[in-house]
Formats: sequence, C-alpha cells, structure tokens
Amino acid sequence: MEEKKVAILMSTYNGAKFIKEQMDSILCQTYKNIEVIVRDDGSTDDTVSMIEDYQKKYDNIHLIKGKNIGFIKSFFTLLKIAKADYYAYADQDDIWLENKIALAVHALNQLDNNKPNMAFGNSDYYNENMELLGYGETNRKFSFRNALFECVTQGMTMTINQKTRDLIVENPPKTCFFHDWWTYLICIGMGNVAYDNVTTVKYRRMKTNATSEGQGYIKLLLWRVKNLLCNHGIKDIKKQMINFKTIYYEKLSPENQKIIDLFSNETYHFSTAVQKACYPKKLRRRTIDDLMLRVIFLIGIL
Repeated sequence: MEEKKVAILMSTYNGAKFIKEQMDSILCQTYKNIEVIVRDDGSTDDTVSMIEDYQKKYDNIHLIKGKNIGFIKSFFTLLKIAKADYYAYADQDDIWLENKIALAVHALNQLDNNKPNMAFGNSDYYNENMELLGYGETNRKFSFRNALFECVTQGMTMTINQKTRDLIVENPPKTCFFHDWWTYLICIGMGNVAYDNVTTVKYRRMKTNATSEGQGYIKLLLWRVKNLLCNHGIKDIKKQMINFKTIYYEKLSPENQKIIDLFSNETYHFSTAVQKACYPKKLRRRTIDDLMLRVIFLIGIL
C-alpha cells in the first residue's frame, strides 16, 4: 500500500530563536513521506534565511515569502497552496516527537476518507528554555455542542484529511477565533475526530502565545474571563458560530442543526436565554467554565 503524503504547514514570524529545533524535529519524523511548506508572514529577523539554509539541504522543504496577514490567514493560505493526502499544522517554536506524524496517519487511515476527519494527540508544556511546566490534559471529551464554545484541540497536534482541507479552502471563513478551532468545528460537526492521549508535541509556552493553556487553572480561568468578557471574546465566538452556520448548515446532521439554531440566535429573548442556560448537557468541560457560560446566556451577552 502506497504511503499517504503529508504536507506539514508552518507559518513563521520572527521565529529565528527556536525554529531550528522545530525544523529538526520535523525532519526526524519516523514517517518519511512528508513535505514541509513554510509561509513566512513578513519576518524581520533571520527566519527566512534559516529556512533557506534548510532548503539547500532538503528537497522536500518549500518556502513562501509573504506579507504580514496574521497567522490565521497565513495557515489558510498554506492550505490553499498545499497538495497532499493529509495536512498537519506546525508552529515555529515547538518540538515534535518522532512518532507524531506516523500515529496521525495510522489514525486517519482507519476513518472514512469521504468525510472531513482529524487526528490529534496530546502535548506537554515547556517554558522558553524547554524546561517542563506541566502535562497535557488527559481523557479529553468532545462534542459538537462543546466545540461551539471551546476548542479542545491544539493546531500543532492536528492532522487532517483532504476533505477537511477542501471544505476550508472552498469556503474560507470571514471570521473565526483561530484556524485550529475552525478546523475542529468542521471535523466534529460533519466528520470524525480521532484522539490519542499519547503526547507527541513539546509545546513551548511563550509570553506571546495566543492562549494561556498550560499555565495552571487559576491563570487559565483569569485569562478566559478577561478575553471572553473584556476583549470581546464572547462576541467573536458568536460571530464564528454564525459564520459556520451560514456556510455549513445544510451539511450538518438534524441534531447538530438544532444545537446551532439554539445557540446562534442573534436576538435576545428571555425564554431562549433560559433554554440555553438550562441546557441539559455540559457545554464546556470544566464545571466552573460551564456555569460561567450559563450566566452569560441569562445576561444576554451570548
């Protein structure tokens, strides 16, 4: 059986300090049928020249020099350019364990390739010096209703199939919270998500990381309150939900259509707010997060 080709998509921006470790870990994968496509998002340091040095040594590395458009659009641009069987997002400053792609390919090969599918694993958290901070969450549970309000996956742990890539490229979102969250919504809403609790990524936590994952529960809770209520995070989640519904509603199952109909309602009605607040199943995994969300429903912020 011919091995599936995997395109590893990396968006870089001023990543010269750590990119060598990441590139080396990707090139040391036990799964060899890979192509690394890097889109530089307008770096002003030595990132580009470092990638060019790798290009001279390896014929499966390709570099695209782009203008600064932000990492979300940069990753979606990479998806549009790439041609493979499977696609994996890669950050510029992590370290992959050597079996990451092999495990993902094995998982995706078991699924119906006519549906949008995703395989993802776990990650442990490290500081900038690669000193262990903590271990990734175990026993992750996920569902479409949960995916509307939080993303249990991380982009650098994801590998997706061609169907997922096509759905994103054919209808790029006008707005989405993160590229990985949008990808996750597609797979959990219309296809399959395969999760392996095995750690495959050493996630380097930077002060500028987009989320506060891995910094302890109290810091994570404070980060969520700040970003959800003070930084328009709730409004962004609602916009993402409405955008997703506009594009993919007809492709959703009747059950998922009912769920997104309820929670994407744009006009506040007290009866609907109560219905959302009293929804019988958990919407976020952590109890305190779930309770906070239900209060937000009653207030009418979401």
